[in-house]
Amino acid sequence: MADDRILEVSNIEVVYHHTVQVLRGLSLNVPRGEVVALLGSNGAGKSTTLKAIANVLFLENGELSSGEIRFQGDVVGSRPPHRLVHDGLCHVMEGRRVFEDLTVEENLVAAGYAASSGAGRGKQKLVYEYFPQLYSRRRSLAGYLSGGEQQMLAIGRGLLGQPSMMLLDEPSLGLSPMLVEEIFGIIARINREQGVAMLLVEQNANVALALASYGYIMESGRVVIDGTPEKLMADDDVREFYLGSGAGGESKSYREVKHYKRRKRWLS
Repeated sequence: MADDRILEVSNIEVVYHHTVQVLRGLSLNVPRGEVVALLGSNGAGKSTTLKAIANVLFLENGELSSGEIRFQGDVVGSRPPHRLVHDGLCHVMEGRRVFEDLTVEENLVAAGYAASSGAGRGKQKLVYEYFPQLYSRRRSLAGYLSGGEQQMLAIGRGLLGQPSMMLLDEPSLGLSPMLVEEIFGIIARINREQGVAMLLVEQNANVALALASYGYIMESGRVVIDGTPEKLMADDDVREFYLGSGAGGESKSYREVKHYKRRKRWLS
């Protein structure tokens, strides 16, 4: 039911520079309190989808040319990005985007002041509970943190706004398998303990589907297949192109198969 959905994306199209169409009739839903994975290769339109939801396309000369996005029942396009943040939408962008010349603690203080009515101020304790590593580095400049620590800080800053939903763009990017496991374990805790819904953009399909209750796979700006993790992991195409194994069980990396033509039924 629509009342159970914190996010509804309905048949949207996105165009950059008035000429380049990136999203083509994309639809997806995120239920309250659930984790939904959005998977796909580079260039599929995953990050653009998150930017459309956060209403920041204008920063890159992009626009929502068709369709509708609703967050908490209200149309996103009618609200500026800062209002969406105040209303409970957190966008953790690809590349972490921390303030490198500020300390960890100063990054959190700045994020706290951006939260609605100061709700995030004084909430650093919650961030340090989830990311104790940040507490030990709280006096360090963010620019000197490791990639994993910067990702923790980016997620921690988002928590200060007490979000009801987080958009997470490639949280595993550039991290070691051990760090990916640690960060995704914390993401799962935040979802479970804080009840925060999440739309998780990932290329690492295995780790994303292990966390999600539902998944969408994008190709060329639209969803080509969706379903429960069990359904997606049983699909031969998904296994071949995103999970690293072919229908016969042989191991394949995405690098080896990325030039293969997707089956026609995916693009019909």
